[in-house]
Amino acid sequence: MSDGRAWQGNIKARLYERVRERGYDSLTAFAEARPAVPLYLLAEELGKDDVAAVQVLSGLLAEAEQRKQVTRFVRDVLVRELSESLPSGWPAVLDDTNRGEVAMAFGTWTAYTPVTHKERVRQARAALWASQPPPGWRPLGPDDELLRTLLPDEEA
Repeated sequence: MSDGRAWQGNIKARLYERVRERGYDSLTAFAEARPAVPLYLLAEELGKDDVAAVQVLSGLLAEAEQRKQVTRFVRDVLVRELSESLPSGWPAVLDDTNRGEVAMAFGTWTAYTPVTHKERVRQARAALWASQPPPGWRPLGPDDELLRTLLPDEEA
């Protein structure tokens, strides 16, 4: 995508046209049908040459805000980042060989988190570092029990 086609034309219209072509009425429905699939792969599926992962992320956040489901969106982003960084699940032992992958997933997750949820994400991140999830833990969606414990829904 180095030629910049993802940033030409009506980005939002293109994104939703692609979603509808695949039989979904929202970007959220499209993403939910692909749980734990990294954002860049969702973008590639919607348009390898003209859809960027950050556009998918932005669209998902906008829909989450409309539906008052931002906390669920935040959990979903973590699931997708962990899937990309730790495809075999949480390591049995955190050491120099895998600490960077966890840190990368957490860093990207934090960067993608709306300001309204940054403090909650910081607390959840600290809890995950302090008391490690079981070895092999790999959340398969935003409704993962551990994630719901760390980041319960607050929206009305």
